[in-house]
Amino acid sequence: MKKYKVLFLCHHNSARSIMAQVLASTHLSKKFEGYSAGSMPSDGLNPYAIELINESNYQGEPLKPKSWDVFSAPSAPKMDFIISLSDKVRGEDVPIWPGSPATAHWDFPDPALISSTNNMEMKSAYVALFKGLQNRIDILAALSFDRLDKIRLQDELNAIHQNLL
Repeated sequence: MKKYKVLFLCHHNSARSIMAQVLASTHLSKKFEGYSAGSMPSDGLNPYAIELINESNYQGEPLKPKSWDVFSAPSAPKMDFIISLSDKVRGEDVPIWPGSPATAHWDFPDPALISSTNNMEMKSAYVALFKGLQNRIDILAALSFDRLDKIRLQDELNAIHQNLL
């Protein structure tokens, strides 16, 4: 069975896109190789994201924020899907991706922007994000890619977001 390469984009690549990478890479369907990157990568991973990733028993490659330029280089793996997770990324000049992958935008608010000093509230926001990403990846995994042409696949990717609003 083919594994589909999915690149998740976010502005800082410190939480949302990293969690999506882990969820896609460890999905029970075994359909995906998850990757993540950001337009302006941060210096490190968000501690709440790390905690949830550790709780999921992720055993893949070491995770770190990285620039999306890594994936637009000629030597980069060719992606099947590129999914942006933040509005900041949507408005930026994105690179030209090798292989013309299907693209979609799944808007997830940045939980780091929550102005709370309550540790439980913050963790709750990251747990909700983790579950939301899991739901969308479950729906993506349920699609029959071999029966969809690229245009219909593009429509299905976008519909995943619209149907969960």
